Amino acid sequence: MDAGVVGGKLLAGPTGTLLLDTVATLLHKGWFREPALRLADSMVEPSLRLAGGGNGDRGRLQDERVLFARAVLSTLERLVAAGALSPHLTRVITRLWARALLVPVRATPQGREFRSERGCDPPWFIAVSPGHACNLSCPGCYASSTDGSAKLDWRVFDRVITDAKRLWDVRLVVISGGEPMAYSSGGVDVLDIVERHPDCLFLMFTNGTLVTRAAAERMERLGNLTPALSVEGMRGSTDSRRGAGVFDRVLESMSTLREAGVPVGISATVTRENCRELMSDRFLDFFFEENKAFYGFFFHYMPTGRDADPGAMPTPEQRLEFWRRSWEAVSEKKVFLFDFWNHGTLVNGCVGAGRERGYIYVDWDGKVMPCVFAPYSVGNVNELFARGSDLNELWEAPFFEALRGWQRAYGFGNGGPSREGNLLVPCPVRDHYRDFRDMLQAHAPEPEDEAARFAAADEEYYLGLTSYGEESARLSQGVWEAEYL
Repeated sequence: MDAGVVGGKLLAGPTGTLLLDTVATLLHKGWFREPALRLADSMVEPSLRLAGGGNGDRGRLQDERVLFARAVLSTLERLVAAGALSPHLTRVITRLWARALLVPVRATPQGREFRSERGCDPPWFIAVSPGHACNLSCPGCYASSTDGSAKLDWRVFDRVITDAKRLWDVRLVVISGGEPMAYSSGGVDVLDIVERHPDCLFLMFTNGTLVTRAAAERMERLGNLTPALSVEGMRGSTDSRRGAGVFDRVLESMSTLREAGVPVGISATVTRENCRELMSDRFLDFFFEENKAFYGFFFHYMPTGRDADPGAMPTPEQRLEFWRRSWEAVSEKKVFLFDFWNHGTLVNGCVGAGRERGYIYVDWDGKVMPCVFAPYSVGNVNELFARGSDLNELWEAPFFEALRGWQRAYGFGNGGPSREGNLLVPCPVRDHYRDFRDMLQAHAPEPEDEAARFAAADEEYYLGLTSYGEESARLSQGVWEAEYL
């Protein structure tokens, strides 16, 4: 039998749970933590080489995975030593991350059934924006969030997660918005939903202004949620986009969460104006050393939603420099950073449209889309559940299948990196908009809102994005061939 399957079954069982709980508890003992993490660090490279990967890991692709894993281990050591993670939460997080990352989907009944019927593995996680309301009004918001009332009924929100677990064995749920901490339906808030699914790990993107001490203490008791607080850089950049005083409120929330022992990260939108600041020593040291951020997620500005402005995207030259600096930070500072466009090499390209090891996205109206930044819907979960169907029906939508076909043609799962599949420009929307527009016209998914409808038909928007993608590809192709091939 496959060693990965055997190991996965062991980790998922009671013996594995006991082992993981014991290790997580001992991590809070210095005499154990330091030699254990040194041993884990020494095993990263041979373990990754033994495990291999869907894209023929070798060369720099493999080296980046090693650097990333070591940065995570180093971050864990720093935070546990500083008392920024409670022992209870360390046990829960360790158990859930091990289940999500180390148990192969082929080791689960859901994974085997899905593969036997569809010839591939199911999505790995699901993203949900349960409510459109937000207490801020940031220019360029991808969701065009307001103080409006559009939201999923809590029963539907709960059913989406339940369906994803039942059909795909999903164990990671990403919650976005609107502002998740403002969500409430029938007296049920977002932490009530988290509590209903203790077998899932939740990553919540929040503006950080509504995190109270009571909420932080509840997050620690639940143990299965980590919040990523949004910033735009230091105080001036953050308050300029998000409002006066927001930066200080975020720092207050970080302190409250840290004191409760909750692992907290940061999230930032990379623009033409702030890209240099976000990779500065001042910014990285402030959040990762002084404020003990566990991780940082970076999303390059996408011209979708309110006041979409292609001119706000980092230039192709800035994007390439951001890529170089991000890997310097991971390698030299050993901080846990993930750049959702520049680090396509870590995940073999685009992860949208329900790809294997990928995800689908559900918004506040119940619309199901390939990605948070590709606002075109193949159906609605409210209607789907009302007529007794399930998420598999939407996974099979022609638009999603077309996108997965594009991913395969571009190089995902083809056995190794190729000259044609440049993973430094992996996004069908941002980097290959001509292809994406062709798929929109062929399958006519429903635009999420008027901004998306306008973008799908506007010639200036089309020319701007296609030009951007072509220039990004031209600049990065030499780097791709020299450093990855």
